[in-house]
Amino acid sequence: MILLRRLLGDVLRRQRQRQGRTLREVSSSARVSLGYLSEVERGQKEASSELLSAICDALDVRMSELMREVSDELSLAELARSAAANEPVPVPVRPMLNSVSVTSVAKVPTERVTIKAPADVVAA
Repeated sequence: MILLRRLLGDVLRRQRQRQGRTLREVSSSARVSLGYLSEVERGQKEASSELLSAICDALDVRMSELMREVSDELSLAELARSAAANEPVPVPVRPMLNSVSVTSVAKVPTERVTIKAPADVVAA
């Protein structure tokens, strides 16, 4: 069984280690106990969204980046599990977007976001 909390902990630990920071430094910045952060990194505790936000802030990492890396790890784990069980790899159900362009990220009334989808999705 693939545990999301373990994958999340692995990614958090890698982010911290890439920065050359200790558990003590990050736990102090995030205002979470050192022991609890250690348990989260080892996948022994489920982190709330508030706790994840605090840890991401302490690591100066966007939560979306963290979740993207967790998603990538989960995809690889699922593929490895399917390969080990000689199961066919499932085709994604939802369509993938070709591109996303953002013309402005400022919070002004003229903000415009353009998302381009594949033609077969738009025609449906």
